[in-house]
Amino acid sequence: MRALILDDSRAMRTILKGILAEVGFEVQEAATVRDALSVLGKDAGFDLALVDWNLPDVEGIEFVRQVRSQRKYDRVKLMMVTTETETAQVASAIRAGANEYIMKPFSKQAVAEKLVLMGFEVGQGEGRA
Repeated sequence: MRALILDDSRAMRTILKGILAEVGFEVQEAATVRDALSVLGKDAGFDLALVDWNLPDVEGIEFVRQVRSQRKYDRVKLMMVTTETETAQVASAIRAGANEYIMKPFSKQAVAEKLVLMGFEVGQGEGRA
């Protein structure tokens, strides 16, 4: 399984990379939407992308929209990982094409549970990130 983490925080990327590696993902990272789209453009073989909402170039939801607008990425599952907690934003992310939404701070177990909901076979982790 392969995942892309899109978050401008190096610390958050490190935390998410650790969680995903524990449950069997090979992980690549990007700090901007531009970088993430470049990574996907070079290799469409990702199964999952974890996407922060608040990014330095454009909002992460724009990444979701751009990925969902291209059929070649239909198999990529998208999960927003963000501090944005308003119901309207959750609904907006789902309408844009996100498969799941998790709010920071989160536990390893919560991430694992969301991955299972998206159809991935993973073990359950413990702790809080």
